[in-house]
Amino acid sequence: MMRYASTKKPKSAGHSDCYNFRMQRTYQNVKNRGFTLLEIMIVVATIGLLAIIAVPNYLRARKRTQAGQVKSDLRMLDEAIQLYVIENNKTDTSNFAIGDILPYAKPGTSLVTSQGKDILGNTFILIPPDQIPKVNGATFTALSQVAPREFWSPHIQ
Repeated sequence: MMRYASTKKPKSAGHSDCYNFRMQRTYQNVKNRGFTLLEIMIVVATIGLLAIIAVPNYLRARKRTQAGQVKSDLRMLDEAIQLYVIENNKTDTSNFAIGDILPYAKPGTSLVTSQGKDILGNTFILIPPDQIPKVNGATFTALSQVAPREFWSPHIQ
């Protein structure tokens, strides 16, 4: 069987050992080296860009949730008022205190635990029992960017 001879020239033993030593040393230097300042700056800039995009969306979603909670509390307040009127046989259209209505609201809800205040700490506007409860003006102003006038339609002043 005939073997084909390699066309490459064999390197001298001294040259090969020196080459292997340099490669091994370079590999160790790369392996033990930390991040460069440029790499760290790129990572920080990327995180900053993601934060710039995410934070406003988070705040907007939070306000939308607050607006939904206030509207839910207004509906619950309306139901509690109707139960109060029916049980106490109220026929006049005079105003009443929030303490009169809260026993008729579902226990443990935010309306009951906050003693008739909305999620922003403003009190609900109590009106005669034949009308729908209204959202506080300060609450409406604070949440008007994410909840337009149509959102509050039956509960707006």
